[in-house]
Amino acid sequence: MKINNPKQVIEVSHLIKNFADYQAVRDISFTVNEGEILALLGPNGAGKTTTINCMLGFLKPDGGQVSIAGINPAQDVVSARKQLAYIPEQVALYPKLSGLENLVYMSKIAGVNNNVDFFLQLLKKVNLPEHATHKVTAGYSKGMRQKVGIAIALAKNAKALILDEPTSGLDPSASHEFSRLIQDLAKDGVAIVMATHDLYRAQEDAHSVAIMNQGQVVHTLAGDNIHSVRLESLYLEHVRVATAC
Repeated sequence: MKINNPKQVIEVSHLIKNFADYQAVRDISFTVNEGEILALLGPNGAGKTTTINCMLGFLKPDGGQVSIAGINPAQDVVSARKQLAYIPEQVALYPKLSGLENLVYMSKIAGVNNNVDFFLQLLKKVNLPEHATHKVTAGYSKGMRQKVGIAIALAKNAKALILDEPTSGLDPSASHEFSRLIQDLAKDGVAIVMATHDLYRAQEDAHSVAIMNQGQVVHTLAGDNIHSVRLESLYLEHVRVATAC
């Protein structure tokens, strides 16, 4: 589904974040509209996690600002978090509860109350294996845990989704299935930021790419330009240049 005149959902504007005498994020800006996927690339220590934590309201910027569906999380973190869902590298679920029980409980915390059939349909939509629905999540694979996380995002009708290293540790089949899920979310109008080291998935899935290093966005790509370059070579070139500087 193509979205006509998409609205801006995520805006990071001249963001700065310092820790003592260390500047972790240095005046970065990007926007993500509804239905778009932004891949945030960069080596460890590039500032990706700090940027995400500012978007989630865990950290307050020292300069610039973040907007989630028009809400500044530094000013109203509760309202901002109602508009977004966050899926970390390791999705935390209650190990003694089933996938369905986790979904129902966490959705209620987010203010979503509905019947069991509603939640079962969400788990079916994200392709959680039927045999796993009523099993405790202690034995879930990373891919299965992510599916529950996406179901939680669907339940709360999140306008923005933030993903941190979503495909690390996934086999190629699970990575492909996760890719399909986030593409479906984008088609439904969700704005997605995906911090990743997975250059292949970034090139396949993203509508825009921002390469970060040493707290700065050192290069951006959008649209057809993403597919017309060797992303790995471009990534290494800009990371090396920024490091040398």
